[in-house]
Amino acid sequence: MLWKKKKHQLRSDFNTEKVFLAASQPLESVYSYFQTLEIGLTEKQVEKRQSLYGKNEIVHEQKKNPIATFVKAFINPFIGVLTVLVIISFILDVLLASPGEQEWTSIIIVTTMIVFSAILRFFQEWKANASSEALLKMVTNTCCVKRAGNTEYEISIDELVPGDIVMLAAGDMIPADIRIIEAKDLFVSQSTLTGESDAVEKHPQVIGGKYRKGSMVELDNICYMGSNVISGSAKGIAFSTGNNTYLGTIAKSIVGHRAATAFDKGISKVSFLLIRFMLIMVPFVFFVNGLTKGNWLDAFIFAISIAVGLTPEMLPMIVTANLSKGALAMSKKKTIVKDLNAIQNFGAMNILCTDKTGTLTCDQIVLERHINADGSEDKERRILRHAYFNSFFQTGLKNLMDRAILSHVKELSLEYLKDDYKKVDEIPFDFTRRRMSVVVEDQQGKRQIITKGAVEEMLEICSHAEFKGKVHPLTEDLKAQAKRISEEMNHQGMRVLALAHKSFLDKENNFAIEDEREMVLIGYLAFLDPPKQSAAEAIKQLHEYGVEVKVLSGDNDAVVKTIARQVGIDTGTAITGTELARMNEEEKMEAVQKATVFSKLTPMQKVDIIRLLQSQDNTVGFLGDGINDAAALRQSDIGISVDSAVDIAKESADIILLEKDLMVLEDGVLEGRKTFGNINKYIKMTASSNFGNMFSVLAASAFLPFLPMLPIHLLIQNLLYDISQTTIPFDRMDAEYLRKPRKWDASDLSRFMIYIGPISSIFDITTYLVMWYVFSANAPEHQSLFQSGWFIEGLLSQTLIVHMIRTRKIPFIQSRASWPVMTLTFLIMGVGICIPFTSFGASIGLQVLPMEYFWWLVGTLLCYCTLTQLVKVWYIKKFTRWL
Repeated sequence: MLWKKKKHQLRSDFNTEKVFLAASQPLESVYSYFQTLEIGLTEKQVEKRQSLYGKNEIVHEQKKNPIATFVKAFINPFIGVLTVLVIISFILDVLLASPGEQEWTSIIIVTTMIVFSAILRFFQEWKANASSEALLKMVTNTCCVKRAGNTEYEISIDELVPGDIVMLAAGDMIPADIRIIEAKDLFVSQSTLTGESDAVEKHPQVIGGKYRKGSMVELDNICYMGSNVISGSAKGIAFSTGNNTYLGTIAKSIVGHRAATAFDKGISKVSFLLIRFMLIMVPFVFFVNGLTKGNWLDAFIFAISIAVGLTPEMLPMIVTANLSKGALAMSKKKTIVKDLNAIQNFGAMNILCTDKTGTLTCDQIVLERHINADGSEDKERRILRHAYFNSFFQTGLKNLMDRAILSHVKELSLEYLKDDYKKVDEIPFDFTRRRMSVVVEDQQGKRQIITKGAVEEMLEICSHAEFKGKVHPLTEDLKAQAKRISEEMNHQGMRVLALAHKSFLDKENNFAIEDEREMVLIGYLAFLDPPKQSAAEAIKQLHEYGVEVKVLSGDNDAVVKTIARQVGIDTGTAITGTELARMNEEEKMEAVQKATVFSKLTPMQKVDIIRLLQSQDNTVGFLGDGINDAAALRQSDIGISVDSAVDIAKESADIILLEKDLMVLEDGVLEGRKTFGNINKYIKMTASSNFGNMFSVLAASAFLPFLPMLPIHLLIQNLLYDISQTTIPFDRMDAEYLRKPRKWDASDLSRFMIYIGPISSIFDITTYLVMWYVFSANAPEHQSLFQSGWFIEGLLSQTLIVHMIRTRKIPFIQSRASWPVMTLTFLIMGVGICIPFTSFGASIGLQVLPMEYFWWLVGTLLCYCTLTQLVKVWYIKKFTRWL
């Protein structure tokens, strides 16, 4: 039997035989072969098949295994370094040590650091995944099915089962592998599966009956999950769902493999830059201490501890925590992040390209006027009647204007008009013709084709026009008059469609685009979609935050300009798609840079504009919700769609807005910049701090007759510093930082390290001098006092760097960190000061410091903060940037 298959038996190879069998079934036996009925499956059949096959989901959508996620948390370069150090410490301090002299302390501390870092990373990853799954459940893709006892209705795609009758229309994503049984001008894009950009036409039968030749994806009557309907309509039977689909098989082979983004590569560069510093530094410290102190074993252990101190093992956790916190914060502002790494692009975006309808306007289109071709009022409602038939009888994608027509007719209680007519055929809408037609027949057998569409495209197919009740040839004068009537309404902010018909048709069926000719223009439909009150303020705010807004619309240029002016967008440099098509590449480059309003664009022209803007080093976002926006969403650096968008638009987007409102987008941009800023803080703090420590240790190793700190001191100091950094994701960013787009730039990091890092070294060295000369800690028998002094100063200066680097302003005075950062950093500083005064401190070789030391400490830290602030001001003035 066809359905006798367990849901857990996943095959590594796709079952092509099943597809060819599905394609070869004749239409008269197709229902029995797929064990379904024309009226659809019953509830019991659906339940049985759901239990057998599970949800219609492919493998990459399934929840991650917690054990695998936990193990993965241990896999990163820094934890690898620490693990090697633990093994070396175990060999030296335990296996090779004399009986009774085994030392476990450093092993315990480094192991604690490894486990602490991994657990935090696992917790953040798991929380981020759980949050992402919960958020994505708020965005559901649906499909239209027919089931027994019900008319056609929408269900979530994951509820679809084999045998379901599926109805397809323009804009739909194919929800499973489907055998087509009825189709009308069905064109499907299979680019996600084949890479071919051209849409292919699908039919109920394979042309020529060639069921076993050529590629499986070229079968004329099979549509595959993940492809999408460009135009037309169809009915089909789902025969494979979830992992058993062609897309599911591909997903199983590549699950877990994701191409590295620019952000991923940037983080990797930082990681390996710091590891390279460590690999140069550690051998150098080892040889200097070995040569100057003569104890090579102590020098080796100290060098290992330095390696731990220079390893920013919290980097993966801090990045994950920032991204997941950013995604959660954005969800509270009605913005869903499908890919965490998209947050970085959100913060970097400096140009937002947006469609017009629903974003700048209220998305509540109403039919304002229906008038005759001569401009007179349609008092007999003849134009309205024809428009109603066109919108009611079409089976394709009903757009906002269709809904406005149907709503207007319902308000006037004229729905009975359709009862005297039946539909014969239709020619679906597409974005090249920009029109659609239905063929209807009345009870007397009179057949007519009714077409509505964009004015210019409609005038091209009309040979006559009705003026004052009579049909006249459509002369150039009448054509100019028609355009003038349309433009007058356009300038009032109304969108205009033209309506034409052709009666007494000889043809009975199989109408096609060629039949849309020699038609009679009968009137116009004018729709009003007023601008949103919030749009002007949102655009003003986005401009203030360094985001330029450009309108990319397929609508009439007069309407687009009128709406753009009303929301405060400069329309002085507006370009139409026709003008753009006439330009060469150089002219286009200049045009897209200057122009802010683009109208009458084709879908591929939107892609072209985004590509040209990207080539000029812009980070471009695109906000769209229609099938004609899918290609532009994929091309943009950050594709933004809305929950009410067509399936393919939501699938192509990185970010989904639960409200189609630019004010919501502004919040998302700010959150993206805040997230990126906090990640950058940690990277620059860690890099500069580690670079400074390198100089400090080199100086101490070269001139001191003893180790400046024992390995255990360095490990504890590093553990406390790491803990103080864990609250950085909860820090705030200065308002000035949020006002500009922020791009990832690794080139600035090495410069930052070189200029800022050595500042801490200056005060480490002054602390050496104070301990040596003021407190006479200048001999091996006094090394405990020296080490205690540097332990506290080193920890406090490292922790203070958090507050110094997090803002370009004066810390604590002009800009204060958030309370979690303030609380934890000062708590860690307090713990560090107390350790030498405790029995634990004594057990690791630290001792109580004289009270006079703390006056020197306060002076050192104040001078450190002052010098850092002065260098910061000079650095910002010289390089015009900080974070």
